[in-house]
Amino acid sequence: MSNEELRDKELPLLAHLLELRDRLLKIIASVLIIFLCLFYFSNEIYLIVSEPLRELLPENSSMIATDVASPFFAPFKLTMMVSLLLAMPFVLYQVWAFVAPGLYEREKRVVLPLFASSVALFYLGIAFAYFLVFPIIFGFFTSVGPESIAVMTDISSYLDFVLTLFFAFGVAFEVPIAVVILSWMGIVKPASLAQKRPFIVAGCFVVGMLLTPPDVFSQALLAIPMWLLFELGLVFGRLVAPTDDAEEEEKVAG
Repeated sequence: MSNEELRDKELPLLAHLLELRDRLLKIIASVLIIFLCLFYFSNEIYLIVSEPLRELLPENSSMIATDVASPFFAPFKLTMMVSLLLAMPFVLYQVWAFVAPGLYEREKRVVLPLFASSVALFYLGIAFAYFLVFPIIFGFFTSVGPESIAVMTDISSYLDFVLTLFFAFGVAFEVPIAVVILSWMGIVKPASLAQKRPFIVAGCFVVGMLLTPPDVFSQALLAIPMWLLFELGLVFGRLVAPTDDAEEEEKVAG
């Protein structure tokens, strides 16, 4: 192979690497710009996120900082995470712009809606946790302690706890996206998943039991939405499944 042919093969790879670098720099810049805009309001952002617990604390109780640097680093960390979440649509657009030229038309028609839906569902999972689950969880935790123990939660511990739950609920709400992707790639068949529905529903309640306080109502708050989102994923999975999967579904239905 001549030197010219080698250069012709290396140039596309080099061009892709340069494009990847440029898009990564744009992603980092977008997060930093949002962070710089929000940093001044970092304490207010922390107060908003901690409100579900603070409003349930007993009288004369408050959140505390057990580490010298916690009053600065806890809001700082939260603001950085919020900046990343707010930049997520732009981040996914950059990912889409990078991979789209290598996709077929059929793949483009599926991948773009999946990108948009995954962001929306992740935000929905976070909102669901904040507005519905947190009041129940913190109401339970603040009411079961001994009367002689004052509830005074450390701000760093609280932040780690809520970020974990935000991530858990955000990922849990990605269930329909996972079902659609697996169906589209032919890894699983929607008809086969539908037949395994009892096991999947049981699995949803197991996940709910692991992520929420030990009461049936709280577990159901996560398990039932996960099950409904699974059913939604089945509906769209049937639309994007390969042809042989659709034929098998017709045989099962018949």
